[in-house]
Amino acid sequence: MGVSNYDLVILGSGPAGEGAAMNAVKLGKKVAVVEQNPFVGGSCTHLGTIPSKALRHAVKQIMDFNTNPLFREIGDPRWFSFPKVLKSAEKVIQKQVQSRTMYYSRNRIDLYFGRGTFVDEHTIEVIEKGGNIERLHATNIIIATGSRPYRPADVDFSHSRVFDSDTILELTNTPRRMIIYGAGVIGSEYASIFSGLGVLVDLVDTRDRLLSFLDTEISDALGYQLRKMNVIIRHNEEYLKVEPLDDGVVMHLKSGKKLKADLLLWANGRAGNTQNMGLELIGLKSDSRGQLEVDQHYQTDISHISAAGDVIGWPSLASAAYDQGRSAAGNVGSLQKWRYVNEVPTGIYTIPEISSLGATEEELTAAAIPYEVGKALFSRLARAQITGEKVGMLKILFHRDTEEVLGIHCFGDQASEIVHIGQAVMAQTGEANSIRYFLNTTFNYPTMAEAYRVAALDGINRLF
Repeated sequence: MGVSNYDLVILGSGPAGEGAAMNAVKLGKKVAVVEQNPFVGGSCTHLGTIPSKALRHAVKQIMDFNTNPLFREIGDPRWFSFPKVLKSAEKVIQKQVQSRTMYYSRNRIDLYFGRGTFVDEHTIEVIEKGGNIERLHATNIIIATGSRPYRPADVDFSHSRVFDSDTILELTNTPRRMIIYGAGVIGSEYASIFSGLGVLVDLVDTRDRLLSFLDTEISDALGYQLRKMNVIIRHNEEYLKVEPLDDGVVMHLKSGKKLKADLLLWANGRAGNTQNMGLELIGLKSDSRGQLEVDQHYQTDISHISAAGDVIGWPSLASAAYDQGRSAAGNVGSLQKWRYVNEVPTGIYTIPEISSLGATEEELTAAAIPYEVGKALFSRLARAQITGEKVGMLKILFHRDTEEVLGIHCFGDQASEIVHIGQAVMAQTGEANSIRYFLNTTFNYPTMAEAYRVAALDGINRLF
C-alpha cells in the first residue's frame, strides 16, 4: 500500500470536484481526485443533468417534427420508443467523458478510481476496483461527492416497476401510463419528456402549485403547458403507500385516491452522498439528508476540509456546483478572496424551458417595494414567429423610482440562454443596473434577445 502526498485531495469528479481541481492546479497545487465510478463526470454527466437534457432535446425534436406541417411532405408523424431516444443521450455522455478525462490529463491531475474514505483528518484511503489500496495524504481536502435520489424506506425500489431519477435511465420499454411522484424540477422535467413521447402522466405534487419558488405567473404557465401535453397534475397530495404489482404499480394517496400506472418514477428530493466515507472518524456530521454545513468560504467545522456542490444542498445546480468548487479550491489554495455563490439563475429544462433570477412579484409585494412589470410575449417576436417557438414570454421586474432591474423571469424556448443578458445587467452596480440599458442598446434583429427591448418599452410605458 503506497502513500502519496498532495496539497489537495478532492472526493468526487462532478462539476464541483472538477471546478475545484482545475482551479487548484492553476494556483500551483498538487492535486488528486478520487472518483468511485470508472469514469469521471459524476452523476451530472452520467445520471442527471447531461442525460436528462439530452433526452429532452431529442424529445423536443420529435415533437417539432410531428407538429410542423412543413414536415408532412417528408412523412407522417413518427413514434419513437424511450430506449431509442435514450441512445442519443448516451452519445453525448461519451463525448462529455472524453472531454473531461482530457482536462485532467492535460492539467496533470492524478485520478484514482475507487471508493475513498477518511482514515484521519488528513488521510484518504482509496480501495480501487482491482482491490489495490492507496493512501493519499493531503494538506487540504474538498468533499464534492454530490447527491443521489432520496429513497423512503417504505417504497420498494428493487421492484421492476419502481424507478428513481437515476434508474429511469435503465428503462427498456416505453410505458403507456406512468406516475411521477414529486413535482419539483426533476419531476416536472421528466413529465415533459415522457408526455412528449405520448405517455400519459400523473404528476403528483405535494404542494399547492408547481415549483412554488418561481414567479406565480411563470408557474401557472408551466402548469398550463403540461396540461396541454395531457399531463394530469394532482396538487396537495401525499402518498400513503406504494403497491407494486406484476402488471403495474398502484399509488395510494392520503386523500383516499388510488392511481395505477405501468410504472412509478419517484422524484421527491435528493440526499447528499456522505454515507460510508468515514466522517464519524474525524467528527464531521451530516444532517438528516446527508448534507454538510459549510461557511461562506466553503469550510466545514474542520477548517482544512471543505465541501461544495450538491453535498452541501442549495441550490443543487451543476452551474452553481462548478463555481462553488472553484471558490472552495481558491479559498484553501491562495490568499485571494473567492466569492460565495449566492446569486444563481434558475434553469429548468421543461418543455418549454424556464429560467429566472432575482425577486418574484410575490416577494417584492411582501417587502413593499414599489415595482413595475415589463413583458414581451414571444408570440409577437419576429424570431419566435420564424422558428415557430411562439409559446412563452420574458418578464422584467424593476423599481419604479430608481428603475433598477430586480428580477428576470423567462418561460419559453431558449429561456436558459435569454436570462443571461438580464443577469449581466443586474450584476452591475449603481445606476448601471437600469431597465433603460435595454432601451439604449441595439440588439440584433430578429433575435430572441430583442425581447429585452420589447419588455423594457412595455415597462417604461407603465410609468407615470
